[in-house]
Amino acid sequence: MTMLLFIIGLAISGLTAFPLLLELRLLGRLLDAAPDSLPQDHGGLAFWIITVRNGLEATYAGYPWIAYGTDWLAFGHLVIAGFFVGPLINPLSSKSTLWTGIAACVAVIPLAMICGPLRGIPLYWRLIDCSFGVIGIIPLIYCLRLLKRIEAGEK
Repeated sequence: MTMLLFIIGLAISGLTAFPLLLELRLLGRLLDAAPDSLPQDHGGLAFWIITVRNGLEATYAGYPWIAYGTDWLAFGHLVIAGFFVGPLINPLSSKSTLWTGIAACVAVIPLAMICGPLRGIPLYWRLIDCSFGVIGIIPLIYCLRLLKRIEAGEK
């Protein structure tokens, strides 16, 4: 069940990377930001959502093929989710997949903290990104512990 939740989380994360502009427009509305709102007229999360929404709108208007990059990001999440079907079906043959997932969860933190400032990403958003690694590692460690119990029972 834990592995299935991890797979579902990866899949949802991937699927939500396809309609980024639509999602940002919806978030803008939820934050009471009109479609023509300027970031400087808002603070906190609304400032960031409007900044990203406006940036995507301008980019997609002139260079719609840029969205293809986030389509590949989405696809990558779906493919990674697929790799965890192995541990779900046959845990004993998939220890390396769990360890790779744990390493990826740990690697999220330096990636966000190094690349985020280079790209102008606010600290609070980088912390949200880091939370994916922190939260994601929990079910993987739990599954690894369950696997060790299974292995101990078979010996």
